[in-house]
Amino acid sequence: MPSVMGLLEERERAARQRVEALQAELREAETAWERFVIARETVGEVLAEPRGHEEVPPAVVGGGRPVQVAAAVPGSVVPHWREGLAATVLAPDYQRIMDVLAGGSRAGGEAMDCRQLAVALGLEAVPGKVEGVRSKAKRLTARGWLAEDRPGLFSVPAERAGGS
Repeated sequence: MPSVMGLLEERERAARQRVEALQAELREAETAWERFVIARETVGEVLAEPRGHEEVPPAVVGGGRPVQVAAAVPGSVVPHWREGLAATVLAPDYQRIMDVLAGGSRAGGEAMDCRQLAVALGLEAVPGKVEGVRSKAKRLTARGWLAEDRPGLFSVPAERAGGS
């Protein structure tokens, strides 16, 4: 006859194995979900790109230099940051992120993680919304608009905080 402790240990071992299997399955599902979020956003950007080769008149910025500036369109591609380029060329969602990080909606303009940023933007702190904000913040960082002070901690570089 098996001992009570032996039976409990056997059941504990089985439960731990099930938890580990479920955690692995969850990680796989989250990875697939993140790929779909990125794919959807990429397709939205591609579809939002202008089809024709319409000439946009240059805008004068900074030291009087002309810079090609397209009107901000929701879902439009984020241009690479360059001297004199204002955040107004960004799509509205990106402008809001820049405004919050520059201190427009929060005193000090300190670095924020994506959960804090989502809440400051008036979004629910649910994974789908936070990942959307993370994707946009990463894109702004890759294009030079934001700095990622530490992994997942975003801010507007000090030299651009006043002029974004």
